[in-house]
Amino acid sequence: MPDSQRSPITALTDFVYLRMRHRDAWSSAAAETIAPEHGFQSLRGRKYCLLTTFRKSGEPIPTPVWFGLADGRVFFRTEAAVGKVKRIRSNPRVRVAPCTLRGKPLGAPAEGRARVLEAHDSERAEHAIASNYGLFRKLYEGVGSRLSIELLYVEIEPASAAAAAPADAD
Repeated sequence: MPDSQRSPITALTDFVYLRMRHRDAWSSAAAETIAPEHGFQSLRGRKYCLLTTFRKSGEPIPTPVWFGLADGRVFFRTEAAVGKVKRIRSNPRVRVAPCTLRGKPLGAPAEGRARVLEAHDSERAEHAIASNYGLFRKLYEGVGSRLSIELLYVEIEPASAAAAAPADAD
């Protein structure tokens, strides 16, 4: 989606976050992954997840996100008009790793497959995210809900689960 469709708030925060992103964030795309049978266990007890999505060219784009875990899956919420959503819709392959606020990896990445959730599937995702954060997220979301920004939820399943699932018919 063109930059003009992003909210001014998102354009500003993207500008700031990109400049504060830790230089090691990009290393996660080339790092050796954890065994698929471990799923997303390395994210337990963490507050930030380094989500790496891939452009059509294969170039990795790392982004630290707030997340929640439920049923062996990772959930996060984001603005609908941001690049990571466009990349996920184009290529659902992602990597996730525990990280700092700035995106410095704190462990090996895990491969996964992401999908944008329909509105009716968002309750489980919201509950997973809310259970990972306390009062600060409620305050943050309270302020954010006053802005007219379209938000959506994304679900990531471990690569091993994605490989075992039957392929969608075209």
